[in-house]
Amino acid sequence: MKIDKKIIKELSDYLDEFNLTELEYTEKDTKIKVSKNNIAINNRPLPKSNDNSSSTENSETRRNTKLGTEVTSPIIGTAYHAPEPGAKKFVEVGKKIKKGDTVMIVEAMKTMNHVPSTSDGIVKEILVSDGQPVEFGQALIVLE
Repeated sequence: MKIDKKIIKELSDYLDEFNLTELEYTEKDTKIKVSKNNIAINNRPLPKSNDNSSSTENSETRRNTKLGTEVTSPIIGTAYHAPEPGAKKFVEVGKKIKKGDTVMIVEAMKTMNHVPSTSDGIVKEILVSDGQPVEFGQALIVLE
C-alpha cells in the first residue's frame, strides 16, 4: 500500500487552518487519521504546584485545581446543558451532584454523548455556554 503524502500534508494543514486537534479522512478502503497532541485548554496557564498530593487517577475527565475539581470534555463536539431544547438543565450552579450524574451532553457527529461527573460535589461554576463548541480535555464545569 502506497501512502499519498500530499493528502497527509493537506490534512495537517487543515488542522492548523481550522484550529482542529484531530481530523479523519476516508476514501474507499483507505482511512487516514491526523492529530496533534499539543492542546491548549481554555487558554489558561496550568497551575504551578510542587505538591505531589494531587489525584493519582489517570483520567482525562477530571483535574484537581485550586479552583476545585474540573470535569472535562471527553471528546470534541458541541456542549448542551439539557437533553433537548427547553428541557431542565442537567446542572445549575450550587446544585449538589453525585459521581456518575450527567453534567452535560457533548454532541459529535449526530451522536449525543453524556458526560458523567467524575466525583461528588457542588457545582461551583459552569465554564461553557449551551451550544458552545468544545475541545477534547476542555473544562466544562468546576465542582467544590
